[in-house]
Amino acid sequence: MIQTSAIHHMALTVSDTARSKDFFMKFLGFNHIVDLGPKVLLTNGATVLALNPPPDASQAIDNDSFSEHRIGLDHVSLTVENHEALEAAVKLFDENNIAHGDINDLSPHGLPIYVLAFRDPDNIQLELTAPK
Repeated sequence: MIQTSAIHHMALTVSDTARSKDFFMKFLGFNHIVDLGPKVLLTNGATVLALNPPPDASQAIDNDSFSEHRIGLDHVSLTVENHEALEAAVKLFDENNIAHGDINDLSPHGLPIYVLAFRDPDNIQLELTAPK
């Protein structure tokens, strides 16, 4: 068995690194670390996020967007401090026309958390998770 802990970094393939960089910095508090050629590295102090264009543009699907119905990533969830932070996120998303779900209480399912689902500019499903 390999003992693991928290996620060190995640890499997302995006259609427009500048647009995604702006989204994660403006709405989710990530900070720019460095540009590595066409790649962008950001951090929120706990996780490093790499935003990458498709590695082979000739294989990219025109006008593609993320779907959790394909094999691979379903969603990424980022921790926030509390329920009030989720309420503030809903307000920010509403003010900026960012589609989102409701704040869901998962404690009836044995998980003492609240979650709020939303999408990035490439339709990648993201969540904010707060302890209950």
